[in-house]
Amino acid sequence: MTTTTLAVLVPLLPFLGAVAGLLLGRTAPGFVRPLAVLPPLAALVLAALVAARQGGGTVIEAHTELTPTGSVPVELALDIDGFAALVAVLVAFVATCVQIYSTGYLRDDPRYPSYAALVSLFTSAMLLVVYSGDLVVLLVGWEVMGICSYFLVGHYWETPEARAASLKAFLVTKLGDVPFLIGLFALGTDAGSFRVTRVLGTVASGGLDHPTVIALLLLAGVAGKSAQFPLHTWLPDAMAGPTPVSALIHAATMVAAGVYFVARLLPVFEASGAAMVVLAVMAAVTMAGSALAALAQDDIKRVLAYSTIGQLGYMTGALAVGDRGAAVFHLLSHGAFKALLFLAAGVVIHAAGTNSLAAMSRMRGLRDRVSDAYWTMTVALLALAAIPPFSGFFSKESVLGAAEHALDGRAPHVPGAAGWIVLVAGLATALLTAAYATRLWLLAFRGKGAEAPDHGRQPLTMTVVLWVLAVPSLAFGGFAYRSLPGWFDGHALTPTLLTSILGTGLAAVGGLLTYGAWQRTSPLAARSPLGAVAAHPEGDAGLVEAEAIATHTPAYGDIAGAPDPADPGRLLLGRLHRHAAAGFHLDALYAALFVRPVQAAAGLVRFLDREVVDTYVSAAAALPRLLGAAVRRAQTGNVQTYVSALLAGTVVLAVAVVLVATGA
Repeated sequence: MTTTTLAVLVPLLPFLGAVAGLLLGRTAPGFVRPLAVLPPLAALVLAALVAARQGGGTVIEAHTELTPTGSVPVELALDIDGFAALVAVLVAFVATCVQIYSTGYLRDDPRYPSYAALVSLFTSAMLLVVYSGDLVVLLVGWEVMGICSYFLVGHYWETPEARAASLKAFLVTKLGDVPFLIGLFALGTDAGSFRVTRVLGTVASGGLDHPTVIALLLLAGVAGKSAQFPLHTWLPDAMAGPTPVSALIHAATMVAAGVYFVARLLPVFEASGAAMVVLAVMAAVTMAGSALAALAQDDIKRVLAYSTIGQLGYMTGALAVGDRGAAVFHLLSHGAFKALLFLAAGVVIHAAGTNSLAAMSRMRGLRDRVSDAYWTMTVALLALAAIPPFSGFFSKESVLGAAEHALDGRAPHVPGAAGWIVLVAGLATALLTAAYATRLWLLAFRGKGAEAPDHGRQPLTMTVVLWVLAVPSLAFGGFAYRSLPGWFDGHALTPTLLTSILGTGLAAVGGLLTYGAWQRTSPLAARSPLGAVAAHPEGDAGLVEAEAIATHTPAYGDIAGAPDPADPGRLLLGRLHRHAAAGFHLDALYAALFVRPVQAAAGLVRFLDREVVDTYVSAAAALPRLLGAAVRRAQTGNVQTYVSALLAGTVVLAVAVVLVATGA
């Protein structure tokens, strides 16, 4: 079988699995789980074969015109370089792990068939984005992901939080997609084609007429899809969806699509120095702001959500200094340990019966209840904090090293200001990342107080997946920088000495500061009672999570929402804690600037429609009705009345004739 055929099957198999799962979900429920797991697993095997054949060497290309569209054709094209081959393996790998994990996590969920089909469709759309060599076809996968995220985030639609989160995710990402669509058409018009290779050829020859405008329009869509400032506010709220969905969105699909898109078309952005500076500023604000917000969150999934936003900021920072190899390297490394973090968090939530770190900090022995999640989550948090030799160290330091190289003038298309912005923000975020990773670990697993509740053991499918993901979280970074430089444009991935010392040192400082603050506050937690804990039934972890969405009161009453006396984040942030916990009030700002004015305008339109337009229509219908009623009253059926009316009319006509004749 040719490599092109294998590549076509990679996105096609999950799509066929999604269609079959939807069709057979009700009539043959026994086939739902095999149809959920086997297609992405087969896609993983085929993606690995494509990657092996591509080998980081010659780009695999194939194309055929879909239909004549005038001067700018739309083609079904493949364009698979080393980046695309590796990212496709990541997507299929994480999707397979998520589907296997979900068979246990949502085993009693009546909506599991539709959920599994949507996850497969989501996976297929992302693989289409990765392999597509035509921007319009890429846009199809881009938009399908947005639609799937709406349904998956709103899986627990019975809760108002899930409904609001799904709508918010859809609207915010679509807000970015409007300028993104305009930018794509402007790019295709300037290049005379939507083929990625021809677009890049046009850029290389200086054929773009409006590079800054096009780059900024495309960045708006990237900011929305990859949750970058200022369009990042939807991602923390998207935690209202099931935990496996969070793992898929944060690790391999949706948010990774924006970073991957910029990496594929990086020369388009490098053609505009202003766009590169904007990208650097966006990355810096995203990194630092999300890290501060993560340090103040109580919901364990919201901590990880803000963590994802910050790590995506590292990736866009690498792109801002012109190093797509470092960006994609961190994308791959982050995909493994972030999927592990979310799936391990799902096990912890199942065991604790709550998302609240405040409640977990008042539990003793939770780590013994979930020993698999404890050890694997520890590995993932060390990778997140960029502690050597875990994978996050190598990929994050490659980003910092790329920023250092930009300062040395080794990136000719990058303004020096972009290098300084990314380097300073990246180092500050390294300290904050280690701080909130340490805080999460301490509050979740080193709690003091009442004995943790026993909700039974988790299904084997959930715990096995954790150990599978722990392997790349531990070993991928060292393997990649030694064995895969040819896949990253031949770029050396070895961390530089200066940034390695600074980054690791700041991470150690952040962890030690948090541990010291926890040591000072933890005696207070031991004196703070947990209160009565409602026992959740064994089995479906998804039902436990559904009860814990947005509010922790179902299991713990008011005690879970109370300030945690053992929270080191409060001591570290001080007065900034309240603002960081609220995401620096960006939602309130957007509500004041956009939501309420739009709602007021909608209210005005509704008033005009009801009171003016409807009144006019009602009056237009009422007048003939009144005239008809008057005529109907004259139809009495009495012959004498008719004769009298006829005589009266005759008299009136005769008088009128006489008057007219006299006047003449």
